Amino acid sequence: MAPITFTETEMEQPLHTTDFIQYKLHHPARDASETRANVKLYQTSPYDQMLSPNDPKYLAPIRKWERSMGFVTPIRWVNTIGIIVFHIIGVMWFYHYVFIRNAFQWPTFLFGYFMGQVGGFGVTGGAHRYWSHRSYKAKQPLQWILIICYSVAGQNTIYEWVRDHRVHHKYSETTADPHDANRGFFFSHVGWLMMKKHPDVLKQGAKLDMSDIVNDPLIQFHTRYFLLFKIACCWVLPSLVPALCWNESWEASIMSQAVVRYLLTLNFTWSVNSFAHLWGNKPYDKNIMPVENWGVSIVSMGEGWHNYHHTFPWDYKASELGMPLNLTTTLLNYFASIGWAYDMKEASPTLVRSVAKARGEPRDEDD
Repeated sequence: MAPITFTETEMEQPLHTTDFIQYKLHHPARDASETRANVKLYQTSPYDQMLSPNDPKYLAPIRKWERSMGFVTPIRWVNTIGIIVFHIIGVMWFYHYVFIRNAFQWPTFLFGYFMGQVGGFGVTGGAHRYWSHRSYKAKQPLQWILIICYSVAGQNTIYEWVRDHRVHHKYSETTADPHDANRGFFFSHVGWLMMKKHPDVLKQGAKLDMSDIVNDPLIQFHTRYFLLFKIACCWVLPSLVPALCWNESWEASIMSQAVVRYLLTLNFTWSVNSFAHLWGNKPYDKNIMPVENWGVSIVSMGEGWHNYHHTFPWDYKASELGMPLNLTTTLLNYFASIGWAYDMKEASPTLVRSVAKARGEPRDEDD
């Protein structure tokens, strides 16, 4: 794809305006070696590069099978088996608990929903809009809230999450994209976690400026005690509440919070990488894969307006819309109202209309 360029006529605004400069900073022209069509950094096959020289001999037949099946990089079998087994356990237990034993309790469901929103906000408002994109600034009380909420979600370290997301934006839908949607729904949803990363992902990820994350004292503290935060906030503490507060069985308390709720949070996050890159409309930029998907926005607290987000990634709202399909923005607006969030970056309505008119699919109001 050719670099995005606009004339002053196309933009219908002066080229020196702040929001236009912001747009150009996030959509820079690249030289030929770094265009989306040319992010190929190695001559030998990615599979061979990512195969460890110390790979166990007993895996040789499996590696041969992987090659014959055309896998781009070796499978991480521990991850793969763990993810599959965890999902099977969660689905089977939920079905048995709700439909066979008829043991469903509304307080347990509502608490699980609440904790899902807490963890979701840590991902959307914290890891994504704050740490990855720096779309607003947060005072320390809000930073602590984001740290705790992110720990409830039980995902990777903040450093890993931010690095993967920044390289995803910089090289979206190329071999340097960790969850390249060109490789299909399953890969972009969860398969990328079951395989070793493409060497292009590692190469480009190593080039990113991560100094803001590395030098953040709060993130350093969270990383140092990462497992403690994850185990306590994601699994142990949520599992105690149903049993201690309304006499839910310990089995149901643990399974509903540490397994089912956790799995749903993961899949809702992954849906942004899969559904929101494959099925929907493109009102802001028809030349990129990310789309607007209202279903994803419902389950991910407003992250499904992905065509907008990839067009204006610095916008803290990640959408033109607010409630009920952008709960993250509503919460951030509240924290802004009490002064805990500030310097909220936005794409101006003029810029949004101009870019949509020049790059987006026709909308009803354009007729």
